[in-house]
Amino acid sequence: MTHWSGGVLLDEHRRNWHLWVGFVLCIVGFASLPVLARFPATRDVPWVNFLFLGTGLTLLFVGLTRAFDQPQQYRGKITGTILGSLSVLIVPLFCFVVFYQTRQLPASTGAPKVGEKAPEFVLPDTNNQPVSLASLLSTPLVNSQTPPKGVVLVFYRGYW
Repeated sequence: MTHWSGGVLLDEHRRNWHLWVGFVLCIVGFASLPVLARFPATRDVPWVNFLFLGTGLTLLFVGLTRAFDQPQQYRGKITGTILGSLSVLIVPLFCFVVFYQTRQLPASTGAPKVGEKAPEFVLPDTNNQPVSLASLLSTPLVNSQTPPKGVVLVFYRGYW
C-alpha cells in the first residue's frame, strides 16, 4: 500500500499478525502438555493441545497465504516461512511425545501374573463403598445360592 507523506511516496505494508499468533499458539500447545496432563479431562487425550496446535497451524496458513498472495499489502514472506517451518516441526515432536514417549513405561515386576492368586485387597466400588476380595469370593451372585468360583481383575496401566 503506498501513500504520500510530506511529498515522499512511502511503501507501507500492514503487519501480518496471523503469523505471530499462529506460532505462539503452536508453542503454547506444545508447552502446555505437562500442565494439562494433570487434569483427568485432558490426560488421556490431549484435545486442548491439539486445539491449540490446529488453530495455530490454521492461522499460520492464513498468514502465509496473505503474505504470498498479497505481498504489496502484507509483510511476512520470510518471517512466515521460518515460523511456519518451526511450527510444522513442533507438531510431529508433540505427537512423538504424546503417542510414543509417554507410553514407554518400565515393566511392573510386582504385578500378579495370569493365573496367580491375587493378594487380599480392599478398594472402593462405584458407590464409594469398600469391597474386599474375600467378600467378592464369598458373596453369592444375584440369582444363585453358591458363591462365585473366581474374580476377574482388570488392571489399567497409567502414565500419570
